[in-house]
Amino acid sequence: MASARRFVAEGAQVVITGRRQQELDEAVEIIGGDVLAIQGDISNLSDLDRLFDTVKATHGRIDVLFANAGLGALAPLGTISEESFDKVFDVNVKGTLFTVQKFLPLMKAGGSIILTGSTTGTKGSAAFSVYSASKAAVRNFARSWAVDLKGTGIRVNVLVPGPTVTPGLMNSLGKTGMKDALVDGMIADTALGRMGDPSETAAVALFLASDDSSFMTGSEVFVDGGQAQI
Repeated sequence: MASARRFVAEGAQVVITGRRQQELDEAVEIIGGDVLAIQGDISNLSDLDRLFDTVKATHGRIDVLFANAGLGALAPLGTISEESFDKVFDVNVKGTLFTVQKFLPLMKAGGSIILTGSTTGTKGSAAFSVYSASKAAVRNFARSWAVDLKGTGIRVNVLVPGPTVTPGLMNSLGKTGMKDALVDGMIADTALGRMGDPSETAAVALFLASDDSSFMTGSEVFVDGGQAQI
């Protein structure tokens, strides 16, 4: 949401999507400005078709595609279910792939594709192997797609946030009953000794969307307080 707010503040026409209509309505109120919300599940190709048709009809093109949807669940090896595996890979991998592929025809030279990665994609994470593997796949998408898109003028990069104070993360931690301890552990893992603010991630998303990053593609940019670097 912070990235959408930053983009709108810079004059962009923004389209957001998500599975829950109530959260989308609340996001529109918070973001303000020129924003269109379309309910849908990116792991459902029919929903992606509907989203594509609406965006094409209302805007005709996409200059920046930010594939930011993702989910995960804790499950150590030995307890991973097929259902939980499919759920994570359907959204994080399948959803990212077909979102980008579906909307690629609306992009032209100078366009920027931003994928959301994770510090877990480069580190070992206890009980988080499925999510971590899904984000490692996203990282390779950027490398491979940068080659596929050679000559088109369209760039693709990965934005990797670290522990950031977002409603999604805070609500998930709250459900564990160990929120404070988990937050303290995340802070201890960073070189800067604090959690990130969503506005800091949004600033880097804006950089990757802009011509300031015009000679970057296939790259992975960390906004993680040093978490994956130390």
